[in-house]
Amino acid sequence: MFRFKYVAAILLGTIILGCASEKPQLSVKTSAKKNIATLGQTVKLSLSNPDGASINAINYQLEGKKVTESLKLNGKLGKQDLVAEVISGNDTIIAESNLIVLNDKRPDLYTFEIINTYPHDPTSYTQGLEFYKGELYESTGQFGESKLRKVDYKTGEVLKNIELNSGYFAEGLTILNDKIYQLTWQADTGIIYDTNTFEKLGIFRYDLSKEGWGLCNDGTVLYKSDGSAKIWTLDATTQKETSYIEATTNKTIITKINELEWVNGALYANTYQAQKDVVLIINPKNGAVDGIIDFEGLRSKVEQIQGLDVLNGIAYHPGRKTFFITGKNWSKMFEVTLQKK
Repeated sequence: MFRFKYVAAILLGTIILGCASEKPQLSVKTSAKKNIATLGQTVKLSLSNPDGASINAINYQLEGKKVTESLKLNGKLGKQDLVAEVISGNDTIIAESNLIVLNDKRPDLYTFEIINTYPHDPTSYTQGLEFYKGELYESTGQFGESKLRKVDYKTGEVLKNIELNSGYFAEGLTILNDKIYQLTWQADTGIIYDTNTFEKLGIFRYDLSKEGWGLCNDGTVLYKSDGSAKIWTLDATTQKETSYIEATTNKTIITKINELEWVNGALYANTYQAQKDVVLIINPKNGAVDGIIDFEGLRSKVEQIQGLDVLNGIAYHPGRKTFFITGKNWSKMFEVTLQKK
């Protein structure tokens, strides 16, 4: 009996010591309903401390930057990491949460007017489309069918063409300083070419971004979509991701951001498998969707062939100040102007 009590006492003591050594369960709370706030809103931060742990100090961080308990939201939109670094006795405890920041106004709505219609290769599963020095370049997808092309936009004639290895599914492209940057889908590989010769100059790998979808540039840096809501900023020299934004309206975060185009300080993007053929106008600084262009009815004007798919080609011609729009396996490309509704 004595031995039993002795052993039981040791076990009980071990359990009590084990419980005493556990860190308190802490979490970050906000004054925003369901942790969803709006740009410009002031949000109060606090700590949930159900165990009543002794707290010496709390340091709050939003997206890695130190913030105060009273936080006015003037930065990026979308889903953001909210962290509290809590000093409790001799322990440092990290409490984590998320804060979703939506835009504070509805996007402007735009429609379009067709001013010219041009032929487009209906076998081209268009992934990227861009003008460079007045000439049109196109990246087409599908395994075993992926290509990089220079095309005469008026006639549809292919002026230069190379086929990618059958293991690559080509995606978006952009051109900067006489170099073509072409993405592939799930192969974690971007390819760099000489614009004039299409000679392969090298490759780059994706770092933090998931996949290769859309690509454009502002004359200095590259912007890359990866199939999520994120649009990544890439260093043009190293092709490494340096930051990202998330496409966000006043109601939601928009996912499956695809083909990208840079036009007069804004990002233009379509979304893959959307219910409607629309293009978003996105603020590159914070991810706000400032405009939505409705291209409803455009797909019905092309040959209705098997394999016809979504709008997925946006190219802006700075000299003509017009947009060239096509899609996956579309038999036509449309030159359009935009009008605000």
